[in-house]
Amino acid sequence: MDAAMVAGTVSTVLFAMANLPMVIKALRSRDLRSYSASALVLGNAGNVVHTVYVLSLPFGPIWVLHGFYLVTMAIMLILFAVSAHTSPPEGVPQPSSRRFARRAAVPFRHGGHHRRAREGASGISVR
Repeated sequence: MDAAMVAGTVSTVLFAMANLPMVIKALRSRDLRSYSASALVLGNAGNVVHTVYVLSLPFGPIWVLHGFYLVTMAIMLILFAVSAHTSPPEGVPQPSSRRFARRAAVPFRHGGHHRRAREGASGISVR
């Protein structure tokens, strides 16, 4: 194998490993509320169009990587579509719950920039 083939193989493995935790978490939790439907649809459409280019290349690591992307993006889109028509898994907090409430932004002492307030035990903002 030449240097380009080794680099392609290593990068394929790294990209796949980087995406696997996201897919595994989605498969286990069935909670895809944080994903964008438009991003998933556009990503799948892009993968389908990109297939024309990949198929024009000689077989190599890019085929494996593209195949991985095709499969994982399709799985994510299917899970998203299924989860949109079902209730969220038991024990998953809802966005309206207090846990997700935004904290007030408070300015730094020198003014200008903002940061999130830290609340003490009494609920009073601490700087």
